[in-house]
Amino acid sequence: MSFGDELARSLQLNRITRRQALWLLGAGTLGAAGISLQGCATSPVTGKSILVGMSEAQERAVDAQVSPHQFSADLGAIQDGAVNDYVSGVGRSLAQRSHRPQMPYSFRVLNANYINAYTFPGGAMGVTRGILTELDDEAELAALLGHEIGHVNARHAAQRQGKALLAQVAIASVAVATADSEWGTVAGIGSTIGASALLASYSRDNEREADALGQEYMVRGGYPATGMVRLHQLLVDQEKHEPSLLETMFSSHPMSTERRNTARELADTRYAASKKADPQRERFMDSTASLRKLKSTIDECKRGETALAAKEYKKAEEHFQAALKLTPDDYAANLRMAQCLQAQKKNKEAREYASKAKDVYPQEAQAHKLLGVLSLSMRQPDAAYESLQRFDQLLPGDPGVTFLMGVALEGAGDKKGAAQHYRAYLGITQQGDAAKYSAQRLKSWGYLR
Repeated sequence: MSFGDELARSLQLNRITRRQALWLLGAGTLGAAGISLQGCATSPVTGKSILVGMSEAQERAVDAQVSPHQFSADLGAIQDGAVNDYVSGVGRSLAQRSHRPQMPYSFRVLNANYINAYTFPGGAMGVTRGILTELDDEAELAALLGHEIGHVNARHAAQRQGKALLAQVAIASVAVATADSEWGTVAGIGSTIGASALLASYSRDNEREADALGQEYMVRGGYPATGMVRLHQLLVDQEKHEPSLLETMFSSHPMSTERRNTARELADTRYAASKKADPQRERFMDSTASLRKLKSTIDECKRGETALAAKEYKKAEEHFQAALKLTPDDYAANLRMAQCLQAQKKNKEAREYASKAKDVYPQEAQAHKLLGVLSLSMRQPDAAYESLQRFDQLLPGDPGVTFLMGVALEGAGDKKGAAQHYRAYLGITQQGDAAKYSAQRLKSWGYLR
């Protein structure tokens, strides 16, 4: 009996082993958009010829296709319109002064707790709440956003061809199951550091250029160039103090004093006149006060995520519990606690926190996905399908969820519905074990020859 036949029999009996569930559910990935062949283009910054693998239209398309999934993986934009509007205002002001003001820039503060900022090639940008609460004034925020705008303007992603970007920012479930249950325990443990770290894999020269452009843009915007120096110093200090908590916009290379010193030299020479500019500390403090009240909660979540990544579940649970004691309705803390409990196979308790997360932020997709896989764990395929369907409505285009919806329908005895989802999955990808399984089921049910 082949492995696929064995799994099909298990599905019919509602008895899926750990090995089978790992094979079954670990395969969902986002399909890559078409990428053009390499060609020459003129750098918007230098005017020189550069080799690129994406047109400007494709840069915009990557944003539209991939960025919603990444922002959701980082738990969505914070539910604080005033803070998001403030950061967007600073970002738009800098973008208008850049070499590519026509790009569709957008800015949001994300619920992610780790320290990072990143951008997609068309200018869709995310700043984690974990880094925003570490900044000291608006000039540092301008340096952060200016650096990311610099990547867009220099077309660094296009020069990397975009292929790695599309392939790496795939949304996938990590699945685990037990052999002693009727349905199996499906655990979808999200990445604790965020896939956005993959967006920062630029070369050293790319990073230096983004620094230089960011410093130029912030000075054009009326900020002191020393804001970039202080941003670098903050990140260097963070790495020395708690390196395990640091996933920065510079994650592909260790932080060094070189870039800080370069920024300082420019601030002292080329941009010396900017030293008298107001760093807008008071405006920054007033505009971010509501978020900074959550700093202790965010810090506890950071430590919990670090422990969760190390599989120190009890320690992680303590940190998430401390975060929830401080802020019971925090979306990120509730979701991470649910994932921590799920990893310990405490699925009933996990579902309580996932349900709370869903109630706190019903427009964000990740809580619905987690409820879906928890319902599969608890032998409730109908409830699983309902939650996964809601995820798909909020965040369409995740092939792994399409496949899981088929699994849920098959578990509920709806072969026709399951077949539709398996066929849709095969329309996205025909590679991997999940695709093989989907094809096998369609053939056995007479939908494929």
